[in-house]
Formats: sequence, C-alpha cells, structure tokens
Amino acid sequence: MMKVEVRKVMCRREMDDFVRLPRLIYQGVPQYVPDLESDIRAVFKPTSNPGLDFSSIQPFVAYRDDVAIGRVVGIVNRKANEHWNARNVRFSLLEFIDDEEVSRALLDAVSRWGASLGMETIQGPLGITDFDKEGMLLEDFDMMGSMTAIYNPDYYPRHMEALGFEKEVDWLQVRINIPEQVPAKYARVAQYLRESAGLQVKQFSLKEVMGKTGHAVFELFNEAYAPIFGFSKLSTEQIDTYLHRYLRIIDLRFIPIIVNEHDEVVGAAVTIASLAEALQKANGRLWPTGWWHLLKALKLKHADHVEMLLIAVRPDYQGLGVNALFFDNLIPIYNKCGIRWAETGPQLEDNIRELAQWKPLNPQYVKRRRCYKKIINSK
Repeated sequence: MMKVEVRKVMCRREMDDFVRLPRLIYQGVPQYVPDLESDIRAVFKPTSNPGLDFSSIQPFVAYRDDVAIGRVVGIVNRKANEHWNARNVRFSLLEFIDDEEVSRALLDAVSRWGASLGMETIQGPLGITDFDKEGMLLEDFDMMGSMTAIYNPDYYPRHMEALGFEKEVDWLQVRINIPEQVPAKYARVAQYLRESAGLQVKQFSLKEVMGKTGHAVFELFNEAYAPIFGFSKLSTEQIDTYLHRYLRIIDLRFIPIIVNEHDEVVGAAVTIASLAEALQKANGRLWPTGWWHLLKALKLKHADHVEMLLIAVRPDYQGLGVNALFFDNLIPIYNKCGIRWAETGPQLEDNIRELAQWKPLNPQYVKRRRCYKKIINSK
C-alpha cells in the first residue's frame, strides 16, 4: 500500500476532490446532511467570503494511489488571535477514512503550515467565525444531522485522542418539543417586560431587515458574543454577505426582534424551518433539481421542526429574562405553522445561564461536540 500524500489544493482537480470527498465518507449514512458544494467552493473565494480579508486559509487533500481519502482546511484568523491574544491555527472541514495515517498526515500538514506563519497551537474544528460550523460530534450519531452543525463518523474522536489532541471546550445542543401554549413563566415575564421595561417584539419588513435593522441585529450579535469562546467580530462586509445570502430566504415570522422604548434593537433570534431533508435530497448540488427541493422547503411546505441559529440579548439587558419575549412570540407562530419541535445550535456546556433558560420547556440536551487543541511541535 502506498504512503499517504497530502497536497495543498492548487488546481481545479484538487478542489473538486476536496469538495466531493464527503460522498466517499458518508455513502449510505442516513443521518448526514451535506453542505451545498457551491457553498464550500465559496469559502475560498475573496469575492464570496469577506472573512478572507483578515484570515489566511489553506485547503489540503490526502491521497493514496492518487485517490482522495481525506481533506482539511487550515485557517489563521488574525482578528480572532488578536482578540484572544493567541497564536492559533484552526482546522476546519476535516474528513478522513478510518485510517490513522490519513488523519495524522492531514493535521500535521495544518500544524506545519500554521507554524510557518508563527502559530503555536492547533485547534478545531472551528471556522473563520463563530457563525461557521464548529465542534466535532462525540455522541448521538444515530440522530439526524442539521444544516448548521457538523456531523461526523464515530471514529473521528478516537483519532483525535490517539493523535494527542485534548479537550478545549465542549458544546451541547438543546432539543425541545413545542408546547401548545406558552408556559406560564414565560408569559408572566414577557408581560412584565412589556409593561415595566417598554420592550416589545417588533415586526420589520424585508427592506428594513436587509438595511439598517439587519445591520443593527448583527452588531448586537457582535456585542453579545464578544466574550464567547472562538468569537471573531463580523465586519461590515461579512454582515452584508450574511444578509444578502440568507435573510432573503428566511421566513421573517421566525425572526423576532426586540426593541426598547427608544426603538433600539436589544434582542434578536434567528430561527429557520429545517432544510436538512431538502439538502439531503439535493445531495450537495443545486442543479439540476436541488434548487427545487430547497425552494419547496422554504416556500411551499415547511419541515415540522426549526433550527434555532442565533439568539442574543444586548449585555445591559441580560439577566432580565428577555428571552421570555422570544418564546412568547415564537410558540404561537410555530404552532400555527405546524412546527412540532426545535433544536438549537451548539451552546457551550459551561454557559449555565444560556442552558437554564430552556428548563420550562423540558429540554433534552443532545449532540455533545468538542473543540480540540494541541501544542504545535516546531521541531
């Protein structure tokens, strides 16, 4: 058997191998939800990914006998390293067959590349920003994946431990059934906040969300998420990209925005009817029929569950129970739209206040995932 060869992606054939590799890894895996191949290609294009303005990025593909058997991306986010006073190279989009020679070769390639740029630690899976997919799945491999979180085979964590990687942080996801009525605790707190604090959920038009209001929402995310592990502040260009790429397709009823008596945005939640099944039917490609599966899921027939992508409250309003306004608003809407259950994105296991807000909804904590780290051996 020939030795594993890791190549920097330098040509179209290697990029094609990079993008298409999950077809090999996840063939016959019903839980896997593929990314759109066009979205993966866009990661590496400055015209599509403003995060490259402050990040260096290098994709690699592992080959044996000239057949692609693994991939990974190395990322040096200069803005995040400055924010956290660190010298980290991140790895992302990691995929490999169950062969330690392959996983070792890929992660060693990222370490060497990072060391050449002065980095001292390798960590991941992490993307350029906190809004990218992050965290290797450790459990619940039998559960359906989602469009916004990593799914990986159960042998991946075993490889990480064998290669000497250690836990940096863990995340959990929260799964809830949507009740027929707003729980009394949420209803009381929401009413109190409306009467005493002048807070209200305000409905905005698409034009407003695509403009000043949308920017205010993302600036709120920047402010609220600043202390959270892995944070990298979104630039104006990144905000514009997110607004134009995603906000046009999301049902605005599923995006409650909270304002105070001065009409300032102090809270926002971005939720979306799941596209997991539509993405599976599309099999990673918009053409020839993938676009139809996605359009149908977005506009014609919602899935019976939502993904709660982002929830944030302005720091000076945190601790007041503002999240009750989100639930008070969303639960009746979900019921009207036939939404039966919801799942959050990854939430840090030590963020007790964030996890505790779900208790009135009898939450199930699922899909533990991990960010690993390892000191780079410069020798």
